[in-house]
Amino acid sequence: MTSMRAVGQDTLGGPEVLKIVEVERPEPGPVEILVRVHAAGVNPTDWKARATGGRFGASLPVLGFDVSGVVEEVGPGVTLYKPGDEVFGMPRFPHPAGAYAEYVTAPPRHFIRKPATLDHVRAAALPLVALTAWQGLVDTAGLQAGQRVLVHAAAGGVGHVAVQIAKALGAHVIGTARTPKHDLVRSLGADEMIDYTQVDFAEAVRDVDVVVDTIGGDYGTRSLRTLRDGGVLVSFVPPVEESLRAEAAARGIAAGWTLVEPDYAGLKEIVALVESGRLHAEIDTVFPLEEAAKAHALGETGRTTGKIVLTVT
Repeated sequence: MTSMRAVGQDTLGGPEVLKIVEVERPEPGPVEILVRVHAAGVNPTDWKARATGGRFGASLPVLGFDVSGVVEEVGPGVTLYKPGDEVFGMPRFPHPAGAYAEYVTAPPRHFIRKPATLDHVRAAALPLVALTAWQGLVDTAGLQAGQRVLVHAAAGGVGHVAVQIAKALGAHVIGTARTPKHDLVRSLGADEMIDYTQVDFAEAVRDVDVVVDTIGGDYGTRSLRTLRDGGVLVSFVPPVEESLRAEAAARGIAAGWTLVEPDYAGLKEIVALVESGRLHAEIDTVFPLEEAAKAHALGETGRTTGKIVLTVT
């Protein structure tokens, strides 16, 4: 058995349950590639799974979905990449991908070639949040140039990327964030900013075409007041209550939650935005793999700007 280092846990719990373990290195099967991980993004879905099991239930897989690294081996039938290619992506989501480790395997189209201008840390920060924002804005909401978009938690992981994508698509972007983060979010493309701790956004904003909700709770119901009839509420936080759906439907508003999925076509669009200078990931903090517990503790404060990333090699 060839082993590798990974971040594991023996039980559900707080960040302190995470530890470095030795596990068997995966081998690429037919139409799979083996990627040596250089950096792994940290996302809320990771710490939720660590604490509660999330979609994994009682099993305790190696966490992590965002990967940037180098192709080590290719399995039978792979022609898209060769060993030595630099790639990044969001393999296997929502099934365990095991990004907090030295190696991962996945279908080749769960990755895309990493632009030379993007280092591994910034590449690892992008896939999950950028695909979430792209699929929500483009595939779910059908965003058009000139429309008005309200992005909640606009300085957060998904939020700060959604601002950039919406702006690149020609939208008028309104963001919610605390005042100290306003200048940053404006620099990313926001046209208007609201401090949700000082102002009720539901009173301050009207005639929005699309709302991006990364918070959940009562934000969905309150956001309906900002939407025009026939608008779209895109929630990335389940569940969307039946009462909210009914209220939305009465006004012709599409309201539901969407879960991101691996998307080669979407990754191509994201790379095009990166290469044109219209999209990048803001990095809050970088930790080595051994300090995954610190990364989770920081993420759970809910006060980070942009993304947290683990460096693996």
